[in-house]
Amino acid sequence: MKDYYYFLGISHDASEEDIKKAYRKLSLKYHPDKNENDDFFADRFREIQEAYETLSDKSRRHSYDQNLESHQKSFRYNIPPSIKTFTANKIHAKKGEEIIINWQTQNADVVKVLPFGLEKPYGERVFKITEFKDGKFQILLHATNSLLHKTAVQGITITEVFETPTEKFKDKAEELFKSQPRTVANPHGQPKIARIVAGILLLIVAIYFLIKSFSN
Repeated sequence: MKDYYYFLGISHDASEEDIKKAYRKLSLKYHPDKNENDDFFADRFREIQEAYETLSDKSRRHSYDQNLESHQKSFRYNIPPSIKTFTANKIHAKKGEEIIINWQTQNADVVKVLPFGLEKPYGERVFKITEFKDGKFQILLHATNSLLHKTAVQGITITEVFETPTEKFKDKAEELFKSQPRTVANPHGQPKIARIVAGILLLIVAIYFLIKSFSN
């Protein structure tokens, strides 16, 4: 069961004003207009909206609190949390390369995958690394049992791989032969190499006629 209090970063006895302040702050931070085409921020914003709509309504909050309490009582809180699996499809990657991580936790009611945020007790996430820090990108899985105040943590470090001169040459060669988007200047979407060859041929023809005109 989702912990809306945790989503808003407030205590279970938070006042209406506390709920409003937390919502305003987080909704500004995660609003989709400020983070276009980012699924993580869009999901986080929806969670914040959902939490606020429930906790700001007295009757809905009362019903939610009862359900949350019932869920907590039925949950196996006497057993410490654990991480069953936490894997990545690769631990060496280049910038922009796709990474897939999978995880499964046990006896945890709050699960976070950093730097992304709250997640389900088990799942999969696909993402691309745009920046490495000192050649590394760290992912941490936090599995928390909130009643016992215990957290299990496990990390994965992705190491940056730099392109060799051969790979760079191969990428540039592939780019030359790849079809390009259709534009006014390139209506047929011809690859760069075709336009380069056409340009060279035109230059040769122009030089030929120039030499011929001088010789006459």
